Amino acid sequence: MSNVEHLAAPSAPISGATDDADAEAEAAETATHLKVVQRLADEFRTPDLFERLAAIRARITGRIVLTSSFGLEDQAIAHALLSQKLAIDIATLDTGRLFPETYEVWAATERRYGTRIAAFAPDRAGVEALLTRQGVDGMRASVAARRECCAVRKVAPLQRVLAGGAAWITGMRADQSADRAGLSPAAFDAQWRLIKVNPLFDWTREQTVEFVHAHQVPYNKLHDRGFLSIGCAPCTRALQPGEPERAGRWWWEQEEKKECGLHIAADGRVTRAASRA
Repeated sequence: MSNVEHLAAPSAPISGATDDADAEAEAAETATHLKVVQRLADEFRTPDLFERLAAIRARITGRIVLTSSFGLEDQAIAHALLSQKLAIDIATLDTGRLFPETYEVWAATERRYGTRIAAFAPDRAGVEALLTRQGVDGMRASVAARRECCAVRKVAPLQRVLAGGAAWITGMRADQSADRAGLSPAAFDAQWRLIKVNPLFDWTREQTVEFVHAHQVPYNKLHDRGFLSIGCAPCTRALQPGEPERAGRWWWEQEEKKECGLHIAADGRVTRAASRA
């Protein structure tokens, strides 16, 4: 414990002193996280998903959570951590607009591994206010309206999922879209003040499919019907031949970015790590 903690607080705090101390503490925290990020990048030179998940748990102290939408990537990661009985939480965002098939694979996963997936739902008052403003499918009126819906149904619950966490595991892959092309194994996420880890950052979809089938992992049957990236039912469609993987998400929008806000930094870019060595 620091000796400073034993000193009496001054009767009249010096202006700016608290801000300076907070800034120093934040800088020290960031530096510590960046060291862990680099160690993980070094250990992720192995493509073995089981080893990568074990390294995450070994390197990071504190609560770690995988956020799962029950897509192929999340299911592969869940298998690797549950089969090793790693002390890593799994949580999902139950937006209230998911496909029936998503609930089916959710239930199948709990049965297969004898576990419970923690569900985080949006605030009832927030959803009711959203519906009053937009109507039931108002997210299609504009990009701003869609992002507002995502903020209420996904981003706000995510804040509760990550509260008090040390690390956040995602199923993102670099080859999923142009915006994710610079994805690296791990990063310090300044928005959420934790380490964000992407253990499948360098995997292809084909590798992920092979892993899921080889280990008989439950998966969403919509994948067999052309739904490569699956989100909420009103905002997801099957792909046409030749379309990129995330083209089925918010397909009515003309802009290139296909993100809901979970992985977007304050500057509007997909959150990434520093370039790996």
